[in-house]
Amino acid sequence: MIHPSFPARLRAQSLHHGQRGVALFIVIVFVMLSMLLALWASRTSMFNELVVGNDADYQRAFEATQALLQDAELDIRGERADGFACDSDDVSALPDEVCRRGSVTKIPLEAQELSPLLAFLNQQSVHCRHGLCTRRTGRQDFWNNTTVTNAAAGEFTLASLTVNTPTDRVGARYGQYTGALTGSSASPANPILADTSADNRGGWYWIEVLPYDESSKSSNLIQGSGTGLLPLNLTPSVVYRITALAYGRKTNAAGNPVTTVVLQETYAPTRRKD
Repeated sequence: MIHPSFPARLRAQSLHHGQRGVALFIVIVFVMLSMLLALWASRTSMFNELVVGNDADYQRAFEATQALLQDAELDIRGERADGFACDSDDVSALPDEVCRRGSVTKIPLEAQELSPLLAFLNQQSVHCRHGLCTRRTGRQDFWNNTTVTNAAAGEFTLASLTVNTPTDRVGARYGQYTGALTGSSASPANPILADTSADNRGGWYWIEVLPYDESSKSSNLIQGSGTGLLPLNLTPSVVYRITALAYGRKTNAAGNPVTTVVLQETYAPTRRKD
């Protein structure tokens, strides 16, 4: 403690000599901690936004793939997206490809149409035409193929199956044969379904035509002995394997989609007996 009798000049020098800048150091530490907290909060927010964005892109692509499967089922059954059958009178006002009119490859409706269709598809370079394909006996996950290892076994790359030019139509787009994008449905709620700007945009589906032997047990969906089996009752004796693929809207630095969703189902459109 400085005695009050000290001269003012000596007292000021003594007080100045006792200050070591501790308060300034504490302030700097708190400022740095505040900056670190702000930086951590910012990075956490960016990470959460990235996760949410990726999940939303996946969900959008997943919903688009489900819509493609349903569109392929309508295509097989010969129905339009508006609920009318393809043999209705007003089909002439729709584009030529809707309901597979004109020169588009047809879904087999009679047993005698099956063999010519399979022979025609086998003559194609990738065994597919207008979304109809012969059965692939090689790798089924063609969307992961980077090279063709056995073309004779039906192994092809995704690039070779996502072709839809006027002279070479391989895969099928959403609504291409059902009219789902005509009239008031030209702008669907899911933008992926209407995107045909490039081969790796929007969605595609392929229908494999799978004939079976009606006289054997393969004519039942459920194998085994006893009664209660579910007969297919198809004419012709054909089931279909549908593969649907949709690309997400998000892209990487190279402009390629970062999300790809693939769904596959076996479809047997059972008809009631007369």
